[in-house]
Amino acid sequence: MIDCILIRKFSVLLFAIALSGCSPFIPEPAPMWAYPTNPPQQSPPPPLPPGQLTLEGSKASFTWPELKNLFSAPDWHAEDHPPLPEVVAHGRKPAVRACAYCHLPTGNGRPENARIAGLPYNYFVAQMKAFRDGKRGTAVAGRAPTENMSKTAKDIQDDEIAAAAKYFSALPVQSYTRVVEASTIPKAEITAWIFRFSQLGGTEELGQRIVEGPEDFERFEMRDPAAKYIAYVPVGSIAWGKRLAEGWGFGRSLECSSCHGPGYKGKDDVPGLAGRNPTSIVRQLYDFRSSARKGGKSSEMDKVVRDMTNADMLALAAYLATLTP
Repeated sequence: MIDCILIRKFSVLLFAIALSGCSPFIPEPAPMWAYPTNPPQQSPPPPLPPGQLTLEGSKASFTWPELKNLFSAPDWHAEDHPPLPEVVAHGRKPAVRACAYCHLPTGNGRPENARIAGLPYNYFVAQMKAFRDGKRGTAVAGRAPTENMSKTAKDIQDDEIAAAAKYFSALPVQSYTRVVEASTIPKAEITAWIFRFSQLGGTEELGQRIVEGPEDFERFEMRDPAAKYIAYVPVGSIAWGKRLAEGWGFGRSLECSSCHGPGYKGKDDVPGLAGRNPTSIVRQLYDFRSSARKGGKSSEMDKVVRDMTNADMLALAAYLATLTP
């Protein structure tokens, strides 16, 4: 009798929660596969090899120390884009890192950060100020890409934000990631804040993860703006993600394109989602869900993410990453 009473009370509680629109589940821990974090180094890194490095199709050359300089963005194809503003090319020492070092001169970024090419000017400015004001953070601390972004934003000036926003908002948007559904994938380890696929062979189970990494790790390390990536996603996740994008929430009344535009390519001051690195999408969704990301128009995402599970985020990101930006 007591058990029956408890069950009835619990059922009434769940029904009340459903009517209120509140999430009936405890938020899940962060999906750590979306936040690859280098393990602590057990020994000093080996010295960087000497000599000039070149890329096929580029007239430029750089040494490894030059490629590691956060205040001088390697530009392999300077002829393919407008001149870089000073803050984009070199930043401002000691704290404002060169924007194009992490996000590349093309603005298309890499899986460990984000694509900023083609972002609406006003959106770009608002997000930089949200970083600067401490309103936009991350659910997982200790990752160099996010820490460097936060440190840069703390010291960046309004005129520098405006110069970077004007440059990146005018750039064409491209995607270099192919999405592959799989249950078994090449063995992978975390290196340079991203997954690196083993050259020694071997496989591992994917499970409920997205494992995204460069197809050629050396070109990735050389900061080649045309480096290609592969993102392994669970079988069936792309179709599920498409369904979620087209109708989500209570009564499936929320549709991503209503804010993010036809084809999810952006609209007005709202950024495009099509063709983004899927792990980057998951990080943003989870940061919204955990309230680590605020400022700008983040409040408009609250009703979208409040009932999302990590599996929902995975599927949605897998689908959006397959689309042409």
